[in-house]
Amino acid sequence: MKIILASKSGVRKKILDDFKINCEVKVSNVDEDEIKASLLDEGANPMLISKNLAEIKSVKVSSKNPDILVLGADSVISLNNELINKPRSRQEAMEILKKLNNSTHYLISSVCISKNGAMIWNYTDSSELRMKNLTEQEISKYLDKIKTETLLAYGVYQVEADGLDLFDYIKGDHNSIMGLPIKEILNYINQYKND
Repeated sequence: MKIILASKSGVRKKILDDFKINCEVKVSNVDEDEIKASLLDEGANPMLISKNLAEIKSVKVSSKNPDILVLGADSVISLNNELINKPRSRQEAMEILKKLNNSTHYLISSVCISKNGAMIWNYTDSSELRMKNLTEQEISKYLDKIKTETLLAYGVYQVEADGLDLFDYIKGDHNSIMGLPIKEILNYINQYKND
């Protein structure tokens, strides 16, 4: 069974490949910043924003690809229930890491499966991350290791690489932190195939 991944994330594609899920990538090209701004104006919290973005991406691609399951996904950072966006520059990345420094925040990962332009399943997972108390110099040294395009595409920390060193602890499912709660996706796909 083939599914479509409505995400350009190489990490998400790799997780699906590792779990032998046959998928094709078709990027949704939704304006995430515009959607986030609109949802924030309506008073949405980070969890609701993550869920909505996953659904919008999935439904948009699904409406153009009939009879195929389309998986949309989104991950956001929540600090004291405030949405922390991806940085738009290296300076912004520095400011975000200074904000997260010596504090606990949550990484919220939402997934949505749509068929024929309508959502048929969704799931949201939250992981807790506690960042070490780092000096500005240590944060700078960490940022120097990361290419700008990686930083802007995937956010301020790469827990699959050097980012692990930033944390006192990480509580949560590893794949979910990478952007896909794969166990729940597999459970749903297996159930769908058997129905």
